[in-house]
Amino acid sequence: MRIAAIDIGTVTSRLLIADVDATGVRTVLRRSEITDLGVGVDETGCLREDAIERTVEAVSSYKQAIDECSHSVPVERVVALATSASRDASNAADFADRLRRVGVELSVISGEREAELSFLGASNDFRGEDLLFADIGGGSTELVLGRADASSGELVASVSMRAFRSFDVGCRRMTERFLRHDPPSAEELACARAWAKDELSGFFAGSGLRIQRLVAVAGTPTSVVAVRDALVPYDSSKVHKAQVTRSQFDDVRRRLSEMPLNERMRVPGIQPKRAGIFPAGALILDVVMELADVQDFTACESDILMGIVLDTARDAGE
Repeated sequence: MRIAAIDIGTVTSRLLIADVDATGVRTVLRRSEITDLGVGVDETGCLREDAIERTVEAVSSYKQAIDECSHSVPVERVVALATSASRDASNAADFADRLRRVGVELSVISGEREAELSFLGASNDFRGEDLLFADIGGGSTELVLGRADASSGELVASVSMRAFRSFDVGCRRMTERFLRHDPPSAEELACARAWAKDELSGFFAGSGLRIQRLVAVAGTPTSVVAVRDALVPYDSSKVHKAQVTRSQFDDVRRRLSEMPLNERMRVPGIQPKRAGIFPAGALILDVVMELADVQDFTACESDILMGIVLDTARDAGE
């Protein structure tokens, strides 16, 4: 069956259209656009009109792409989910109504559901390993301790999550709260880091961590790989499952955090629209690595979009 998944995050809106059968998942079309839906939400509790317009425009183009893909093979399921910014916004229903007018029915999911779907998408690529999974978004970070069953030959492996939690700690939220200067001052970075550490530390306390791999998804870890390797243009096949050592990560994090924004935007490998929130995302990943006591992470391109596809296929009995 052909499935279309739309993920509307605090920073990025994305589309994945995939064909799914017993032999696997094959990407038909993938699109991504930084729409910054969540700009200002942490302070005001509302989605801004300009942010809604940007995001509706992007999703409307995704709906057109879905319709075009249906000409050859019908798209049987369209699943559109929104996460942190929409969870926090008092006018999320108005946003959903705007999307309904362009033919997309939106569901705003909980942080726990976001963690579940993201982990499902990533863990199938690392079956049989004890994973610490981190999804560092614009408004929230999801952490999961778990594994996917290696013995199953099914398309969607059975997944067990020993612990999982969604935190209101994200790179857009952190930037707006703490990082006021360009580049961020040492004091701002220290305060932001202390806040993230205080928020996330409870997840690791007494958890009896047994981690074979830290898997990190979303724009921060993939940008670290792209900057480290100067990937221009971006090549997802070279980013997916790329391993980054602590020293490599620290080099990228420190170098970019010390640059003014106009220089950071020109660094090979980083999306210019992501450059403003990169220092915050890198701080969150830095804190996760410290609390987990790991010396590397694996970047992963399979995230909530793949989780949506796999979950939808499983529910349909594929």
